[in-house]
Amino acid sequence: MIENLQAVLRMHQIGIVNLLRPRRLLRAAVNNGRLGPQAALIMKGAAEHPDAPAVTDELGTLTYRELDEQSNALAHALKELGLPDRSVVGVLARDHRGLLLAISGTARATLRLALMNTGLAKQQLAELVTREKVRVVLYDSEFADLVDGLPADLPRYLTWGSAPGTHLDELIAAHPVTPLPLPDRPGGFIILTSGTTGLPKGAPRTKVSPLASALIADRIPFPRQGAAVFASPLFHSTGFGAWTVGLSLANHAVLLRRFDPESILRAIAEHRAQMLVAVPTMLTRILALGPEIIERYDTSSLKTVFVAGSALAPELTNRFHDTFGDVIYNVYGSTEVAVASVAQPAESRRAPGTVGKPPVTVHVALFDANDRRITEPGVTGRVFVRTGIPFEGYTDGQHKQVVDGYMATGDQGHFDAEGLLFIDGRDDDMVISGGENVYPVEVENLLAEREDVLEVAVIGVDDPEFGKRLRAFIVPTDGSARDPQAIKDHVRSSLARYKVPRDVVFLDALPRNATGKVVRRELPVD
Repeated sequence: MIENLQAVLRMHQIGIVNLLRPRRLLRAAVNNGRLGPQAALIMKGAAEHPDAPAVTDELGTLTYRELDEQSNALAHALKELGLPDRSVVGVLARDHRGLLLAISGTARATLRLALMNTGLAKQQLAELVTREKVRVVLYDSEFADLVDGLPADLPRYLTWGSAPGTHLDELIAAHPVTPLPLPDRPGGFIILTSGTTGLPKGAPRTKVSPLASALIADRIPFPRQGAAVFASPLFHSTGFGAWTVGLSLANHAVLLRRFDPESILRAIAEHRAQMLVAVPTMLTRILALGPEIIERYDTSSLKTVFVAGSALAPELTNRFHDTFGDVIYNVYGSTEVAVASVAQPAESRRAPGTVGKPPVTVHVALFDANDRRITEPGVTGRVFVRTGIPFEGYTDGQHKQVVDGYMATGDQGHFDAEGLLFIDGRDDDMVISGGENVYPVEVENLLAEREDVLEVAVIGVDDPEFGKRLRAFIVPTDGSARDPQAIKDHVRSSLARYKVPRDVVFLDALPRNATGKVVRRELPVD
């Protein structure tokens, strides 16, 4: 109860709620409880800031009033399909107004939305549509080939582009913009996990706590009626969560359908954006533009870079801070636990590699292999999280391990003497080589410091003598000597002998999924 009160007070301080306007607060709470946060917050924005920009994409800008009215029209159209309440609608779309309308319109029609990963293969999409019991598909025209693999009788509508079929714009134009009656409870949504080890799991959220915004914004400064550029896709929890908090502050979301590093800088400069939402590999690509291109754009408005989705190397953090100022807020979490901790810029400077401390209402604990609590600094254990946004379990019926109310993240980590959290690696990434435990992230962070290394991934491969050995995959910078022995010597000079990669492989690019995570199973092991 005390923590919930602290969260409410924090939301008031940030500007997410106004405790001095109780009627408005009560109305918003009712809408949130019956519609879900995204649709309710768009409705709130339309009532309080109707002419403020809500979203800008390649087609232009929609105000909060326009986004609200078009959401209502789409909801009327979806209602006419006659689907039972909380039937699942799948959406396969990049970041643009069509995706936002799908999120808001399905909620108002009391339907559950499954946010599909744009990196899915044709067979994966078909399997997910079957598993999640999808009744309607909304999709961008570029994914027409994938959608063609679905049952012919499955209704489908276009969210972007031109292709045979009915477009959301046509549905919206043909229906009234008046609000529908509020449902008795929300339809909810399903976010898919990253799926780096197989078919993505579905993580449903039926009822989201109104305190969820405090959890995300507590340690991250969000703009208030300002602009945020989204490079991270909204179908993933990073972009989705940041956009939702931005709605609560009447922010302007600037969306780009495809990531292009120079376009990101151009958008920040054009809209005087105070926030960028991205994944670590995007920061690498922005810095790779070089000083000449970076200096063409006035990015002085940028105060916050919300980074999540995969490990952020200390070297990358330092280089970005040296170029753009101390703006990175490194978020550690997952689709299941949401935000577990945040490293603020000063913490990253003081303790390179940390993922910081938990926000309000969140607790992180370490447990050993026998589920005993670890409290000593510097001792590695399994990372567990207790959060104010409870996980409902995967749509396939599975669940994460829970110990004393804390849920497993699948990571190993440790605390330092100040209580800052460090992630040492995934449970399943640990390599036992000659009887020694090695976490590849330590080697990756060391190699990332080299000027001739653009990106790096380290994995364990089978070895007849040692059981496993390390193999390093390097994406070199232009002009690199591509010298495997130099790579090995660099590791040997700083780390123990058993942490030196036996193999060094140079690649043009690392295999990554649509959210920027390295897909390690696609790295060559033979």
